[in-house]
Amino acid sequence: MTLQHQNEVCENRPDEKTYFFDKGLKFECLSCGKCCNGAPGIIIVLKNEIEAISNFLELDNETFIKHFLYPYSDEYSIREDDTGRCIFVENGCSIYAVRPLQCRTYPFWFTNLCSIQEWEDVLKKCPGAGQGRLYSKDEILEIAEASMHLYKPFCQALGLIEKQ
Repeated sequence: MTLQHQNEVCENRPDEKTYFFDKGLKFECLSCGKCCNGAPGIIIVLKNEIEAISNFLELDNETFIKHFLYPYSDEYSIREDDTGRCIFVENGCSIYAVRPLQCRTYPFWFTNLCSIQEWEDVLKKCPGAGQGRLYSKDEILEIAEASMHLYKPFCQALGLIEKQ
């Protein structure tokens, strides 16, 4: 069941599911790059995003993949430097206009929305969280749902969901 479907089901029930973000959350990207730095991680690039980023960088797909990505599960991940910084971060994101879905949906990842404590961690790390535009509960659920499939391999590797 998707987050949006769960939300729709809950809206019609007397015991409606509530979230800590029922009244919305504020966020505005300040292009600080803090979400792109830190402990090494995985930055999923979907196959359909490769062409957009390659074109933006004026590279053919093969060259882009060879120099900037590495295989991860059925997709690719962007390479990082030794400190865990995304290689496209240099005074902001050099591919911001065509950044991957994972980057576009931050900070509204389901992992950041599991609890108020998780969100408070985001507030400590991201100066744009808690600032700017107010996103409604429905917008937040829609954004979180859009990126949920990216986390399937990660959840499978941790044993949180079964491999198919």
